[in-house]
Amino acid sequence: MTGAPIVAQLPLWPLADWPPKKPPKRPSLSTFGQQPERLPAFVRDCPVARRLLDLLAPLHWDGVPERNLTRDWGQTTIPLTALIAAWLIKVNEGRRSMADLRNYLVEHPALIWLLGFPLQPAPNQPLGFMAHASLPTHLHLAHLWRVLPNAALQFLLADSVRLILAELQRLGLARPECISLDTKHIIAWVKENNPKAYVPNRFDKAQQPPGDPDCRLGCKRRSNQGRPPATPTHQGVPFKTVKRAEYYWGYGSGAVVTKVPDWGEFVIAELTQPFDKGDQTYFFPLMAVTEARLGYRPRIGTFDAAFDAWYVYDYFHRENDPAGGFAAVPFSEKGGYKADGRQFTPEGLPICAAGLAMPLQLTYTDRTTCLVEHQRGRYVCPLPRKRSGAVACPIRHKNAKRGGCTAMMPISIGARLRYTLDRQSDEYKDAYRQRTAVERINSQAEALGIEQPHLRNGRAIANQNTLIYVLINLRFLHRLHQRLSAIE
Repeated sequence: MTGAPIVAQLPLWPLADWPPKKPPKRPSLSTFGQQPERLPAFVRDCPVARRLLDLLAPLHWDGVPERNLTRDWGQTTIPLTALIAAWLIKVNEGRRSMADLRNYLVEHPALIWLLGFPLQPAPNQPLGFMAHASLPTHLHLAHLWRVLPNAALQFLLADSVRLILAELQRLGLARPECISLDTKHIIAWVKENNPKAYVPNRFDKAQQPPGDPDCRLGCKRRSNQGRPPATPTHQGVPFKTVKRAEYYWGYGSGAVVTKVPDWGEFVIAELTQPFDKGDQTYFFPLMAVTEARLGYRPRIGTFDAAFDAWYVYDYFHRENDPAGGFAAVPFSEKGGYKADGRQFTPEGLPICAAGLAMPLQLTYTDRTTCLVEHQRGRYVCPLPRKRSGAVACPIRHKNAKRGGCTAMMPISIGARLRYTLDRQSDEYKDAYRQRTAVERINSQAEALGIEQPHLRNGRAIANQNTLIYVLINLRFLHRLHQRLSAIE
């Protein structure tokens, strides 16, 4: 039995043209920003297109990680740069939905050409292409937003930081030395967050909302202040146990911000996580990104009381640096201790209530009580014990009968700085005032819609958050250019 002859799959064009030549690479927004004369006349004559080009052009669009544009995706391949630029326009122009964004682009066809969407030729049209047919549907735009890798947006955020730092250096301004970190709650778009909707056990963390598979239940704030609820006498609740809390299904966005005196503030790094992650989980990932983007470790950090942890103080401590460094964090009275509740000797030994230095008895590795694996020490009373186990305490402390006082704490210098930091000094107060920068960034992000996004996917929300911070940096860079032009 003979098989059918094998026929080679030859191209339909002459072999001299094989492999097919790639079309010439289209200039990026960065190129058009530097050489506006290369724009068609209808783009140059569109004030909206020129205004948005001035805003977006400073970014290094040629370096954005791009997907394979030669692969057959089942429909016309759209560059990621065109999509990202369109979504930046969506946020900047206050368009709430993808359908609204698509209508806006159709109303301004010069933007379609400028952003680099594949054009649908139409010789009978005034501009030579059909605006509607050159854009994907709003459903496809939403799908691409959900699958867009966040690394492409993080590249643009890092590039915006690079541009701002270069501009500050050109203006002769000092490099940022003080950073602020804070988190912003994001309410998921699910009915469990709607108080008017009937949802049994809406705050059961095991009952995942079907509207968003990635959101998690978390507490925005908790307080034990206020009046207890009116309850029958025999079922009364003690006032000290009454807690008022706000719970949401959603996400949290942490941002590292720095202030440029007399100019404004900008974002250095950001991270989005589900809402069940504590504030302290943002510290190390964001500090690593901040140090990489600045090229050095900031000297001062300002945080709220949620970041009152020994490793925060330890990170900013500079033992051999003459300029010094510290973390400006309010003291959180954990474990009943106050800010002046512990005193230390110059050698770092805790001092007991009787004024005696407590020697270190033993150390061990703690892997459970903290986010960071660390060495903890057990400090004990220096007085000799009697046969009964008691010690002759000069102030007759209540622990004397049990062998004296003990203290369990990390042996890191950060644990001591938490108590010995002078929070009444002018240096501390001046540094902590810088924390208002992150509050202003949060206000700008809230105005751009970060708090209540109409999205139902964790990656889509993370992408929108990164894009909002990129836009905030671009606006700050634009203000720098405007003021510099006015000075010159």
